[in-house]
Amino acid sequence: MLKSLLFYWFSCKIVLEVVKSGAKWYRVVVIGMFMGEYNHTIDTKGRLIIPSKFREVLGDDFVVTKGLDGCLFVYDNTEWSAFEEKLKALPLMNKESRKFVRFFLAGAANVEVDKQGRILIPSVLREFAALDKEVVLIGVGGRIEIWSKDRWEEASEYDDMDDIAEHMSELGLMI
Repeated sequence: MLKSLLFYWFSCKIVLEVVKSGAKWYRVVVIGMFMGEYNHTIDTKGRLIIPSKFREVLGDDFVVTKGLDGCLFVYDNTEWSAFEEKLKALPLMNKESRKFVRFFLAGAANVEVDKQGRILIPSVLREFAALDKEVVLIGVGGRIEIWSKDRWEEASEYDDMDDIAEHMSELGLMI
């Protein structure tokens, strides 16, 4: 017998599985935080292989939308629903709020993983993120980012990391 509980803690999906073995119950905890960097190629039809470690957490269908800094954001359905609720809570009378909501929702697409572990990225999203051939997928906690290799190489220069770390400590994040 297998019972499974799903909950979120600090944007990390945690699946708690309880397995009965004989007269004893055992607990297995799987933490599904996205992390790591994966290089892949996107084919001419716009299909991209999603790394298996990411698919384990994402499931068979999820959401891809425009992201910040010229990349795409990928959310599992639960994380996307939480993000949508935050967007709905923004004041409709505020012009910047409306623009922000449009940016994420108008560009969003539900995608499904095929038998080869690929998704089809809509052309409007490929154009937005300049995805041509070489692509980098990175895990950043509660979401995945999809970058063109060229943009990722520009964005991932960390020459100023000491200054950034100092600013983060001012915001309360200590390493």
